[in-house]
Amino acid sequence: MKQSFKYSMPSYALALLFGATLSVGTSYTQARSPANPNKVLRYAFPVAETGFDPVAVQDLYSAHILYSVFETLYTYDYLASPAKLVPNTAVALPEVSADGLTYTIRIKKGIYFSPDPVFKGKARELIAADYAYSFKRLLDPNLHSPNSWLFEGRISGMDSAIQQAAKNGKFNYDQPISGLQTPDRYTLVIRLKEPNYNFPMLLAHQPTGAVAREVIEHYRDKAGYAMGHPVGTGPYVLAQWTPGSRIILKANPDYRGYTWNFKATHPEDQKIVQQMQGKKMPQIGVVDIQVIEESQSGWLSFQKDGLDIFTLDGELPAQALKDGQLKPELVKKGIQLSRIADPSIDYLYWNIQNPVVGGFSKEKIALRRAMAMATSKEKFINILAKGNAKKLESPIPYGVTGHDPNYKSSIPYSVKAANLLLDRYNYKVGKDGWRMLPNGKPLVIEFMPSSSSARSMQMAELLKKELANIKVNMVSKPVPFAEGLKAEKQCKTMFKASAWIADYPDADNFMQLFYGNNIHATNHTCFKLPEYDRLYEQSLKLADSPERDLLYRKMSRLLEFYAPVQFMSTRYRTVVAQPRVIGYKKHPILPAEWMYIDMQDKQP
Repeated sequence: MKQSFKYSMPSYALALLFGATLSVGTSYTQARSPANPNKVLRYAFPVAETGFDPVAVQDLYSAHILYSVFETLYTYDYLASPAKLVPNTAVALPEVSADGLTYTIRIKKGIYFSPDPVFKGKARELIAADYAYSFKRLLDPNLHSPNSWLFEGRISGMDSAIQQAAKNGKFNYDQPISGLQTPDRYTLVIRLKEPNYNFPMLLAHQPTGAVAREVIEHYRDKAGYAMGHPVGTGPYVLAQWTPGSRIILKANPDYRGYTWNFKATHPEDQKIVQQMQGKKMPQIGVVDIQVIEESQSGWLSFQKDGLDIFTLDGELPAQALKDGQLKPELVKKGIQLSRIADPSIDYLYWNIQNPVVGGFSKEKIALRRAMAMATSKEKFINILAKGNAKKLESPIPYGVTGHDPNYKSSIPYSVKAANLLLDRYNYKVGKDGWRMLPNGKPLVIEFMPSSSSARSMQMAELLKKELANIKVNMVSKPVPFAEGLKAEKQCKTMFKASAWIADYPDADNFMQLFYGNNIHATNHTCFKLPEYDRLYEQSLKLADSPERDLLYRKMSRLLEFYAPVQFMSTRYRTVVAQPRVIGYKKHPILPAEWMYIDMQDKQP
């Protein structure tokens, strides 16, 4: 999942039993939502959201809203560690055929979409066809979904429908698809072209949440998106939205609710169990979200009791923590700490389609490699993250299934070697002191910060100094976060910093970032190499194993050789909560925990 390049995040693994009926840790009831409207949780996003249509958005912050409004078939246990996949709107984990190709999923009865005028006063029940429609939307070529990679090339019979839609400009949603069937109102059958051991985890990712076809067709814009009118079956509804400024969620009064019954897997979670056991959920009636781009401003607001939960990034963990624990003055105030190692990567990348830094010729590879060699990961972590991160050697972060703790990158930090490499490939230094292209034209590297915030500008300044050590001239062209996302998908960047936090806790979610078929979706390097793609496609057919790990090592070495990317660090996530917050623990995958927690009444 795309994340803004702000610091606070590395790791863990997955326990997943196929074909087994697994308790969600919850028991659903037919009662209306028990949420208390006087319980208002105040929250902050460090960058602006982009919208609320599951097919259209990919950033972490919009995902908070998607997860609150729309429901996926599966989700993750709130307390289980390693992360455990559990049913959400599905009755149980999928029934999987012996050949690993057919998934049969039963939908729970009695789940309803939140009321909307488009339903004409009638209760609209969630059915299997809603998921079939939602999955087709992800693959509709006319919608250009950045999340199409989830199902692209995987579902039997879908390719011909996509090709036909690309030709005539319209996707036929009523066309039968052999690999996506609804034999009855509550049964969804998915037939894959090839086995994929990660497929159930894809069905827990926010973009696969169910939308109602009539809602989309009524409220969609010219691009086919319903960005400002999300209608789902989840515990919250969008009550107010001022783009880039404020979002207010209110408890969905018709949400079915559940009884909190999660089990502690770590001793420190016993307190949460004692606080929350048996409560009817959700308890929080209102979630009030502000966009606060400057981290210091957010921290000041939290300290003045203007926010209830706040993520510390940049220099803030150093201000609040000592030896990984809250400072005594914060403990005295009753402030709570949740600090986890996130499954995330921070990286620098060069657009392989860019005429200056792109291409596969030896001199272009040398240019990218030299810039990677001249960039210190230690400085990156110490200056930008204030030590709140670990050095990253490969595309697969710590603890994620497939991570190799012994892997070492073949690209060293060496300014001397970087200069020698540029000299060798005829990047001569001109009279102005900057290197030129081999053809004698000026070499100028354009870096695109995600915003004009102090944090982004600090990163740009650090990179400019690093590249100046090899006499490469870098200029910065900051753009708003949403515009940066758009430029990435259109392969219109040159040099950029990016970050990715796991959509699901497996190496595949990170290796797909460089898969050629994901250009214009998640592959912002616009890197397409047949050998890498072949190895990636082979890895999808394998469960976690030494054989699959070997493929990942080969793919990682290819990325180092062609140098479209330099992996920098993987972060810690440090979250603080006010004393009135009850039962909070940061989850490594779920983006919004407010449906699992409680808080003391804040009377009007």
